[in-house]
Amino acid sequence: MTVWSDLTGQDAAIAVLRSAARAASEARVTADMTHSWLITGPPGSGRSNLAYAFAEALLSGTPDGDEATRAQVTARSHPDLHVLATEGVIIKVADVRKIVERSHYAPSVGHHRVIVVEDADRMTEQTSNVLLKELEEPPERTVWILCAPSEADLIPTIRSRVRSVRLQVPDIAAVADLLVRRDGVDPDIAERAAREAQSHIGMAHRLATSAEARDRRDETLRLALHVRSTPGAVLTAARLLEIAGDDAKAITELRDAEEREHTLRSLGVAPGQAVPAALRSQLRALEEDQKRRATRSLRDGIDRILVDLASLFRDILVTQLGAEVDLVNLEIAADIARAAASATPAQTLATLDAIQEARIRIDANVQPTLALEAMLVSAIRRPEPARGVRS
Repeated sequence: MTVWSDLTGQDAAIAVLRSAARAASEARVTADMTHSWLITGPPGSGRSNLAYAFAEALLSGTPDGDEATRAQVTARSHPDLHVLATEGVIIKVADVRKIVERSHYAPSVGHHRVIVVEDADRMTEQTSNVLLKELEEPPERTVWILCAPSEADLIPTIRSRVRSVRLQVPDIAAVADLLVRRDGVDPDIAERAAREAQSHIGMAHRLATSAEARDRRDETLRLALHVRSTPGAVLTAARLLEIAGDDAKAITELRDAEEREHTLRSLGVAPGQAVPAALRSQLRALEEDQKRRATRSLRDGIDRILVDLASLFRDILVTQLGAEVDLVNLEIAADIARAAASATPAQTLATLDAIQEARIRIDANVQPTLALEAMLVSAIRRPEPARGVRS
């Protein structure tokens, strides 16, 4: 088993990075290896997984990694690995400056110091310019690995100083096989999860391993199929926001409690003991980070609902047009057929446009409730017997 074994559907990208890791391990100066990389691909394609696999290969000094390094990279405890990730909506300038300072340290146990920047698209222009200066004159033995959905998400000057590796969306069968092989999921559940997640590996894992996540997704689709009026759209928007909040809470609640317990233990505070005044500032800083993470998780949850709704109305449009392609939401094919009969393809296209517009508005900090209400108004459909009846 190599460091690349759990990556699926990315053979071309793996070949490029493995060749670079080999050149680095042999200390050869070739075109295969460079000091800064950008891994791009759609959400769920495995950008960060590939970044850490590459980091492990570089840190281990072998193109296929080793078990000891893998354990350290997985735990994020390797002394020569630094990770810049954000739990908030943006990556802060102060965080970039801190990681840039660390990039100048000499490697302690290996040949390279590796810095992984997850969600590099969350850097503002000011933050990007701080990183740009470092990429222009990098330390000799430091390797930067940036991750972003596309090259267009970074400023042009950074794009010109990195080597891009583009990932593709893995097919459903490959994602399902990964869930079965890695997580021991039942093959039928794995196939459904991979299909409903539209090959998003992280979301497929969540749907395959959480009945609650599957139930929340099913309720989302049922609600959208039964919007009959403007008041109904308003009520549905409120419920969708609740579902997104429940989903975000399920993701963050346990992690928040574990982080608080770990922080108190590291500060020497026993369970149930009052926190000394001198230590309260550190606890407040943790709580602020958790609030920012909760905000991001909620926004991510709303966006995931909109992606699921887009898959629903895509299926409706496919049915209306009689296209011979597989449905994403195969289990509710009968409901999709009824919805297809109650509207025209033009109406369905308008709803798909409204869903995309809602995503753009929420990304621009429009109130999610308002964006969801406006989107759902376009999804109002009369039951089939009522079509053509004038009110």
